[in-house]
Amino acid sequence: MTIIQDPWETLRTSALLGIDRRPLPATALPLADVVDPTDPATALLELAALATVRRRAGALPVPAAEPPGPPAPEDTRPELPEPAARRLAVLLAGRAGSGSGGTLANLAELLPQWLATARARGLRPPAALIPGLLDAARARGELRSDAVALAGPLGRWLAEQNPDWRFVLRTTVEEAARQDAPTDHHLWHEGLFAERVTHLTLLRRRDPAAGLELLRSTWSTERAEDRLLFLDALQDGLSPADEPFLEAALGDRSKNVRATAAELLSTLPGSALAGRMAERARAAVHLAPAGTHLLVTPPAECDARMQRDGITPKSPTGRGERAWWFGEVVAAAPLPLWPESTGLTPDQLLALRVGDSIDETSSSWADDLREAWARAAVRQHDADWARALLGPAPAPPARGAGRARAPRTTGAPAKLLAVLPPEERAAWTAAFIEVHGLGEAFQLLGACATPWTPPLSTAVVSALARAATSGAYPWSHSGVLGMTERALAPETAAAVERLAAEAAPDSAWAETFARLAGTLRFRAAMLAELTG
Repeated sequence: MTIIQDPWETLRTSALLGIDRRPLPATALPLADVVDPTDPATALLELAALATVRRRAGALPVPAAEPPGPPAPEDTRPELPEPAARRLAVLLAGRAGSGSGGTLANLAELLPQWLATARARGLRPPAALIPGLLDAARARGELRSDAVALAGPLGRWLAEQNPDWRFVLRTTVEEAARQDAPTDHHLWHEGLFAERVTHLTLLRRRDPAAGLELLRSTWSTERAEDRLLFLDALQDGLSPADEPFLEAALGDRSKNVRATAAELLSTLPGSALAGRMAERARAAVHLAPAGTHLLVTPPAECDARMQRDGITPKSPTGRGERAWWFGEVVAAAPLPLWPESTGLTPDQLLALRVGDSIDETSSSWADDLREAWARAAVRQHDADWARALLGPAPAPPARGAGRARAPRTTGAPAKLLAVLPPEERAAWTAAFIEVHGLGEAFQLLGACATPWTPPLSTAVVSALARAATSGAYPWSHSGVLGMTERALAPETAAAVERLAAEAAPDSAWAETFARLAGTLRFRAAMLAELTG
């Protein structure tokens, strides 16, 4: 009997070279008693299987590893109710629960809402689910803030042990920001860039002056691309105390850093830059002596002072240079300038005709002026101007008056909507949908807080019903339908189920409405488990 000490290498060599060049290895028993030698290829695989079992059976347990330092800090938050924990497991697995009937949305789209709700309730997931939660957050950046907050101290402890979860240590969450500001700045001097941004952001939220001083201490040695992103952290706690630093940044060698510093300064109405832009804006736009219209005189050149204030001499948008300079000046000027200098409200100013200072009959500057005012309203978060630029909520035309008029705003109304309070935002969008349908409502709906209010949800369901009876196909509204699955108020499930029953059997709309209704029922149960 031949004894083979370690047949594994022999088997591997035979497999690599080929059994026509290297015969099957000898075995402890006659080869014919172990495998069928008439089929060498199969015999080789069977011998490998036997060797694998032999090797595993003879393996000895390795010594237990030492615990990795102190245990995770205690988490005092209440644990999730058991039904909510089971729901989280379903969402993390991305599979529907029993009874779904196969008509559910992609569950991955519902996970952000579950996480945000559980976080707002201050609940703690079971420890066994935290690894899966961190894996999901690693794959999807939009989940990280809520997932890290929910994972709590155990999540941070696990991240210290597993390099795959190191993003947890670089993720800023409000709970951490409310704690004492970091006093050990070794991460700022030695950490990765993302860790440094997190460190600075936490410090700015707790102590803006200390954060500014830390940034100032290394500013001159930072790379241009890093300086640009560090400036974004100054938005937290931005105040007049930051103005001297930002004014100095206007002389930075990077044009992107200069532009970002200028934009931050323009959001401080009392800043010197805002004053300089106001002076330029007064020269560019003034009320005609008769008070009947506005006259525009765009800048004739982009001088060195304008360039230092963040205005580039060449238009990056393809517009004419004077139009570009004009828009940049007006967008950066403080909006209170206009009522103060003219005595008119935003609504009254927007109702005036706009003419050229040379040719008063020309209205070529009207859209440029309105677009610049819209940018200023968004940048300065001025709800009065945003409301005036949007105009009143759309209303159906009077009988026989033809089609409803579109909103008078130019640019992106969704950005203006985002400046308004959530309830007003939803009401304006609901009115728009009732008049204009869903064709142009995608961005407006994206600006509304989720879940949508019941009136907005009702308007969307009614518009879907009209689309279904008009002969349109569901995929022509695929973007809006994707939003409805996670944003419609769950209370509309019954109305959507009626639409599914009324649609032609086996039609695309029947399937679409059934899927949406099932998702709404799923969300209703999901939220009840967390809030009940």
